[in-house]
Amino acid sequence: MGRLPGRCGWRRTFASLCALGLLVGAGAGTAPGAAATVTVAGRATEPGPYSPPAEPTGEPEPTSPPPTVEPPVETSTPTAPPTTPTPGTTTGGPVPSSGPPAATVAPPRPTYSPSSRPPAPTLAPPVSAGVKVTTDDVTLPAGYWTAASTVATLNVTVTNAGSASAGVRLAYTLPAGLTDAGTDGCATAGKGEYRCGRWTTAPGAQFSTRLRIRVDGDAWRNMPLAGSVRVTATGAAGTASDDEGFAVLFPPGPPAPGITMSAGEVTFDSNGASEGFLVRLGNTGRADASGRVDVLLPAGVTVATPPPGCVAVAATRTRCRLGTIRSGRTEEVRLPVTATPQALRSAPLSGAVIGRLDPRHGADRRMLSASGSPRR
Repeated sequence: MGRLPGRCGWRRTFASLCALGLLVGAGAGTAPGAAATVTVAGRATEPGPYSPPAEPTGEPEPTSPPPTVEPPVETSTPTAPPTTPTPGTTTGGPVPSSGPPAATVAPPRPTYSPSSRPPAPTLAPPVSAGVKVTTDDVTLPAGYWTAASTVATLNVTVTNAGSASAGVRLAYTLPAGLTDAGTDGCATAGKGEYRCGRWTTAPGAQFSTRLRIRVDGDAWRNMPLAGSVRVTATGAAGTASDDEGFAVLFPPGPPAPGITMSAGEVTFDSNGASEGFLVRLGNTGRADASGRVDVLLPAGVTVATPPPGCVAVAATRTRCRLGTIRSGRTEEVRLPVTATPQALRSAPLSGAVIGRLDPRHGADRRMLSASGSPRR
């Protein structure tokens, strides 16, 4: 459900906060930190660009009824030829015989051939509408911290899950700090909304597309960040729709000397329980420093029983003090997180982790990491 070093992902399996796809805001004034993302589901391989399928030629013609035949004529038992009396015998009674009586053979019964019945007509299955969409997350490279803006790719896969051809439309919503970077066939509808053109798909057809997304250099200040993709299929069978969210995964940063941080994946089971969210904070400086991490959780995700040194400072924020971290050492903490049924249905989730080192002398060092959760 999440991601590990430098990138957390929160998925429906909440192996760690960075995996659960948690998107927790760091605030415009938050100092540089390391963000973690939590993941709740799996991902698909990178799809290639889509070429719309050819327009279908229409529904197949119904088959004609099977041919019928007249039933065969009933056949009667043949009549035995008359028996000519043997000379010297009488015709009135039985003829005496010195041997045993001849066996009497029953006459054959008339046979009937059953009439041929036409096979039952084949009924066409009911026509239904259906569509499904899956997305990856927007993952930013380490170079994000040195650029004014970064163009990333959002991979989307759409499947016509119905039993009839349908026209499909795609739309997506981007959070603050993200804009479309020129995706062909798509245009802004205002307030972070973008809509794409309509195309026709056959039953079972699947295609993938890549949305070009521009992320501002200051977007990290609003972490966690998440968006969504929606598809609608309309045809003779009716209308169906589906949607899925995505997280924006930042590399650990902004870069700061003397500090490292990572967050593992978080995976939830069907009851919303997890094995915990693991966060590591390292001191790569020359002096010992006291360490602290703040974990920002998405709505519906909580720390069941905070471990020693950890306390809830807000409904969605837990702070853990790790004590003194010696130079060259790394300390870790595992938070037992759980998710409500509503949170699981909203997967992927997103959140963030902020790490801080305070040396006895000199300025403190901070790092932030975003996290995402598994998908439905």
